[in-house]
Amino acid sequence: QVQLVESGGGAVQAGGSLRLSCAGSGYTYSSYCMGWFRQAPGKEREGVAVIDSDGTTVYADSVKGRFTISKDNAKNTLYLQMNSLKPEDTAMYYCAIQPLGVAPVPGPGGNCYTGVSFDDWGQGTQVTVSS
Repeated sequence: QVQLVESGGGAVQAGGSLRLSCAGSGYTYSSYCMGWFRQAPGKEREGVAVIDSDGTTVYADSVKGRFTISKDNAKNTLYLQMNSLKPEDTAMYYCAIQPLGVAPVPGPGGNCYTGVSFDDWGQGTQVTVSS
């Protein structure tokens, strides 16, 4: 059974930094797509960043240059380093994983980007950025 557990959220002032972690267990995928998503109250869930099993990354325009997605395969852990945080980054942040079964193809039109369907999700961690 796939389990994803997020941690690292909190309250920071604008301009601050946070690093989110997502500890995964219960799977051994050779080819996969993992990602971070967020949902603010009253808004639809949006993709933040994804990374495939080859390490290729794709970011939403709103976080490019500020956020960095990475993974530690040995620890089965996904990270999101968030710098220069803005009040509009306030949301519940979720990680997700999707096995691919074939080689990853990053970006729109491929099989690893924020628009694909993800089967397994964590419970989320809250990030609050004050001005």
